[in-house]
Formats: sequence, structure tokens, C-alpha cells
Amino acid sequence: MLKGKLKLPLPVPDKARRAFPDRLGSLVAGFDGKEEEYGGGSDLVVFEPGEELETFQPNGFVSNKESDGVENFVEESDIKVRPRPEKDGAGPVSTVQVIAVDEKRSDLEYELSRPEINLEKLQRIASAGLPDGGGLRATAWKLLLGYLPPSRDLWEKELTENRQKYVKLKEELLLSPLPWTNGNLESRQSELTRRKDEAFSYKEQHVDVDVDGPLRRHEISQEDHPLSLGKASAWHQYFQYTEMVEQIDRDLQRTHPDKKFFSGETSFSRKNRQAMKNILLLFAKLNPAIRYVQGMNEVLAPIYYVFSTDTDEKNAANAEADSFSCFVRLLSDSVDHFCQQLDNSSVGILSTLTRLSDLLKANNEELWRHLEITNKVRPQFYAFRWITLLLTQEFDFQPILRIWDCLLGNPFGVQDMLLRVCCAMLLCVKSRLLSGDFVANLKLLQHYPDINIEHLLRVAQDLSPDTSSYRLSP
Repeated sequence: MLKGKLKLPLPVPDKARRAFPDRLGSLVAGFDGKEEEYGGGSDLVVFEPGEELETFQPNGFVSNKESDGVENFVEESDIKVRPRPEKDGAGPVSTVQVIAVDEKRSDLEYELSRPEINLEKLQRIASAGLPDGGGLRATAWKLLLGYLPPSRDLWEKELTENRQKYVKLKEELLLSPLPWTNGNLESRQSELTRRKDEAFSYKEQHVDVDVDGPLRRHEISQEDHPLSLGKASAWHQYFQYTEMVEQIDRDLQRTHPDKKFFSGETSFSRKNRQAMKNILLLFAKLNPAIRYVQGMNEVLAPIYYVFSTDTDEKNAANAEADSFSCFVRLLSDSVDHFCQQLDNSSVGILSTLTRLSDLLKANNEELWRHLEITNKVRPQFYAFRWITLLLTQEFDFQPILRIWDCLLGNPFGVQDMLLRVCCAMLLCVKSRLLSGDFVANLKLLQHYPDINIEHLLRVAQDLSPDTSSYRLSP
């Protein structure tokens, strides 16, 4: 995490609009904007190589009350083991599943075609899983994030204005010849040329006819000295910016290396990485106190992928601008987690980890006591990455999209549902955790096994609410 904090107020949402800012300016200074279904994953829980555990179906889910009143969720001891099938083999799809997917798609298409979108109904549809293809997920996410207004009549106007503002910001901060802090090579060269010309002009003006005698030294200001450590130094800003650009490039190269959309040296993947780089650099420049933090690329990836694969050609062509706006809105919900100075505050990451601990204790005190009292496995040892990166490194890409449907569809905000999912992840491997020591527990949670995502989300939605008074700050 980078030091420093840009404290920016977030607007108060109305109940239907969710816990997202109505204006991009709430997080980005100077940008005053307007306001798959998981079908490719396995339904198996993997625990050991070569073996796979099959969870109960919805009608087989068990929830018993123990003597202490704590709800006891399904454990692996209640699950039978079977040989693991080949991953590339497509499993059979029942007629009932096909009908259910078609009905879900029809409901979503109908809802998105209405003159005025019912956001509460859209939230319910998203929580149950959005269908892949057709650009439905892209449109739904834009609505759930508040980027698109509920009224369809305003969509074209809002999109045009926000896209034009992004283009203007990009031209001013990334493409114009700004001194030193610009990542454009030609801009840096033009600045070097200007300074050389100034030095040559100074030399001509001060040339002495009598060449004998001591040489005169040019005066170099503190800001112009290459070794200056002052924050106002142009050289310091240049080196700092260059280091950030190199870090973003390295992180983008590692973003989902198994997907050709992000990885490889094709013109297609390079174009996608360049667009994501532009978004991250622009965000860093507009928020110098936050800048770029490792992992932001992982949070951006699902948004940019979904918007770029929109079947609407105009929307896909403007995926970079739309992704920037929605990335800002999503980060505004958890930006304090990236600020080291706020780690111990009521809005910092440690406070959020404490709420996860409280949620686990409220739903299964036995597991909470085993992890935190007996084994000393604190949430910061495993859940820091879960929370800050919105679970993007714990699951494969398609399951991530399904989980995000549920996060964005939660009427109480992303962080509320995120903590529920994290708690459910612990409950779904309860038996293994209870039988393990510190090392075994930590290894399991830092390398979370494959799991039935729909079952995981059902457990998360059925949890007792957090006993703390915390709610998302608007």
C-alpha cells in the first residue's frame, strides 16, 4: 500500500440506487461525471489432488441448530467422494437447467427493455446470476454501479457526456506534452529539448570574449537537480512516475495469464493491456495521494472484460471510457482499504477484517474459536487479499463474474455481501479447518479449493447478519 490519503466524501445514495456515488467527482478530482451466469465452472468441491467432494444440492442443504444456538452449516463429512472428471469434458446439461437459463435471460431482457428500470428487481436478478452473452451483464453492471440512470431515455446523453469527458482527461493528462510526469516518450523528449535550448541560450548570452580565466558554473535550482529528493523536484516526480508505469506494466502482464484476452503478444491482447494501463495511470494521476496500488489491475480486469465483450459494437468500442468510470465507482466503496494511514481507523482494512471475525463468531462460534483462539489464525493472514481484491485471485475467471453479480446486486452494498461470501468460504471448509493446525489452516485458506459457487453464494445469503452496527458509509 502507498502512504498518503486523499479523503474524498462519498454521496449519500437513496435506497434504490445502492451504496455507490452518484458522481465520479466523489473520488476523482476534476472529473465531475453524472450520475455470465456462472456456466463453465464445476459443481464440485476439490480438496485433494485426484479427489473431489460433491456438495448437497439446494434441497439437500442442511442447517441445524447446535445446543449453543449457533447454526451449523454443511460440512465435508456429509459429502461423498468421487473420482475427479476431466476438466475439459463438458458435463451434461439437463433440460430443466436450460429452461431455467432461458427464463432468467428473458426476465433480464424484459427488465432492461422497460422505459424505467426497476433497480430493486434488477438487484434480485443479478444476485441469482446474470446470463452470459448478449451484453446483458455489461448493461446490468453499469446500472447497478450507478453509471447508467434508471431512465432509458437518459442513457445516450449520459454515455456521450461521460465518454467525452474521459477523452478530454486522457488527452490532457496522458497524451499532452506535460513535463516529466507524462508517460509519453515524445513528451519527455520535448521537455528535454526545451531545457537544452534554454541552457544553450544562456551560454550564448553569457559568453565572454576573454576565454582565459576560471570557468563559470551554471546555477542549477533544487527542483532541476537530478539527485534532488524533494517532492517538488521535476526529476523526483519523473522517477516516481516511471517506477509506477513499470509496476503497472508488470502487473498487467500477470493478469489472468491463462486468458488470451489479457495475456500474450497478439495485437488484441496488447490493445487490451494498453487500455487498462491508460485507466490505471489516469486514476493514479487524478488521485496522487492514492496513486496506483498493486492489485488494482485485478479489480479492473472483470469490468474491462465484460464491457469489451459487449455485443453492442458502440459500447464495446467505448469500453475503456466506461470501464474507467465504473472502476472509480467500484473503488469508492473500498478505497480506504488501500490507504496505509487508515489501517487502524474505523474505515480501514483492519476494521473490516474485525467485522469478518465478528460475522464468523455470530454464525459459528466453534470455528471462530478454533481459528482465532486455538490456532491464532487471524483474518489478516488470509482475508486481506480476499477483501481488497474482491476475491479476484481466489477463483477462476468465470466464477469471479458470477460472484460479482451477487456483490453488485446486494442492496446493502458490495462490502456487506463481500464479508458474507468470505465468511461462507470459511464455513464451507469447516471440517478441514477444525482438523488442521495453524500451518494446515493457513495453507488451505491462502490456496482456497475449488467449490460449487452457487452453493457458496447460498450459504453467504443465508448467514445471520453482522451483529455490529456497521453499514457502508455513503
